[in-house]
Amino acid sequence: MSAIDGLPPLREVIATHELRAKKNLGQNFLLDLNLTSRIARVAGDLSQTDVIEVGPGPGGLTRGLLAEGARKVLAIEKDSRCLPALAQIGAAYPGRLEVIEGDALKIDPLAHLTPPIAICANLPYNVGTELLLRWLTPEVWPPFWQSLTLMFQKEVAERIVAQPGSKAYGRLAILTQWRAEARIALHLPPEAFTPPPKVSSAVIHLTALPEPRFPADLKVLERVVATAFNQRRKMLRSSLKGLTPAIEDHLTAAGIRPTDRAEQIPLEGFCALARSLATV
Repeated sequence: MSAIDGLPPLREVIATHELRAKKNLGQNFLLDLNLTSRIARVAGDLSQTDVIEVGPGPGGLTRGLLAEGARKVLAIEKDSRCLPALAQIGAAYPGRLEVIEGDALKIDPLAHLTPPIAICANLPYNVGTELLLRWLTPEVWPPFWQSLTLMFQKEVAERIVAQPGSKAYGRLAILTQWRAEARIALHLPPEAFTPPPKVSSAVIHLTALPEPRFPADLKVLERVVATAFNQRRKMLRSSLKGLTPAIEDHLTAAGIRPTDRAEQIPLEGFCALARSLATV
């Protein structure tokens, strides 16, 4: 399908530019432009929004975002082989696509953008979680972005929206849900991609909250949560004893039973514990 913009079908683009997906770059290309347009629509009305896209590859989602009306797309691409294909898209949408060649982990995109800003990306599997955590844990909140619409492996997506008591519940769920509304918006089977990955995928949509749900110091909360889930099968009085000899007193002060385990504790409980430990 190429009717969204009159550009060649993605399979033809990949063949023309010899864009065989590279495993070491975490590449799995989405070739169905109907599907990439659906993902773009999950992000909402982007007509007054600049969008960051990480890892556009041959530009399937890029085309979806532009066709759905994004004010501007800033595409950050590490693979130089993809640049000619992206340049062709830029020519079809004059002034609305800017491409930066480089590593998204090392690039500050803000100088290239005008708020409001959204992030929408089929993230490379090998950097997806790290990028998400960076976007969720700036020192100052609210962040520069209003929403995140991101593709992950299904297992990672389930960890992001997980609730207490489930095996998927952990650090990722807490740090996400502390500062954002999160939902799974779309599921995609392996065959939607070229090459097909070994796992299913899902699109997550996150909306930044004006302020965190509960008061807590970010660094303290991160340390408490990481320590608790590093030994998730242990009781908290044991897994957290390295934080302070008086950990049982802090747990009790936060309304947490010292014999509970990490996966039993709701977000509010971890934030209360972080507040108690902030003076240690």
